[in-house]
Amino acid sequence: METRWLEDFLVLAETGSFTRSAELRHLTQPAFSRRIKALEQWLGADLIDRTTWPTRLTPAGELLLDKARQLVGELSSTRTLLRGLHAADGTTLTLAVPHTLSFGFVPRWLADERAALGEVSWRLLAHNVHDAVVALVEGNADLLLCYHHPRHPVELSAGRYPGLRLGSETLGPFARALPDGQPQWQLPGSSATPLPFLGYGPNAYFRRMTDLILERAPAVCALRQCFETDMAEGLKAMVLEGHGVAFLPHSAVQRELAAGQLRAAGGEQWTLPMEIRVYRDARRELPALDALWQQLAARYPAV
Repeated sequence: METRWLEDFLVLAETGSFTRSAELRHLTQPAFSRRIKALEQWLGADLIDRTTWPTRLTPAGELLLDKARQLVGELSSTRTLLRGLHAADGTTLTLAVPHTLSFGFVPRWLADERAALGEVSWRLLAHNVHDAVVALVEGNADLLLCYHHPRHPVELSAGRYPGLRLGSETLGPFARALPDGQPQWQLPGSSATPLPFLGYGPNAYFRRMTDLILERAPAVCALRQCFETDMAEGLKAMVLEGHGVAFLPHSAVQRELAAGQLRAAGGEQWTLPMEIRVYRDARRELPALDALWQQLAARYPAV
């Protein structure tokens, strides 16, 4: 059993809506429903009366409600106490980031901003986008670095979670470079010879971005998906071995492009720009965090 399941349950009990609860928990509705079902299976009892509208708790759900509030509250208080001990020196900050940013952007950003960041020690939490957001919201991280696109924004309360725009990223198609310097495959392909496609899993943020590119594409792509993973680095490795075409962030392929190992498999019409943002919790009071944010806010525009 995961404590986040109890937190999901408490939100659902408060809103009475799976859709609204999923939004508040930064989940898709199917993913949120699966977590509630997992809690029910672990407890061996139905918590939600799914025969009524709006959503109601079953007697078992009502019984769990007070216990869950008490348990989650005690865990939160204990966590706050332990974090206070850990942060006593005030010089270590925790940064939650998606995996792809942890490989490319973060090392360069920390190097470029060394003077502004000062003598700060960093603890890096690399997650998928959803879990990185949850790390900030649940107080497990001091800062969140993430991608942003208007069609798929990270929905955080602007009053509580101020953000800064650090830079930009571009997602585009890439293929292995042939000896003559041309890409092994080129979009859009044809129905007679569809291109081998290396894609992201359904829960990956870049899956949504890839779908958006294909939705806006100037031509229908003929693709035959032959591999799937949530990790851009995993797709890059497959592309380098010649297994197919993948949409990758430019920051993740700079070295391979410079070395002539990869080539763009399509023009700008097959790319999508995104922002890279950093967020903090305004209620989190740490001298090192406050000083760092003041430095960053003087250098980067607010969102």
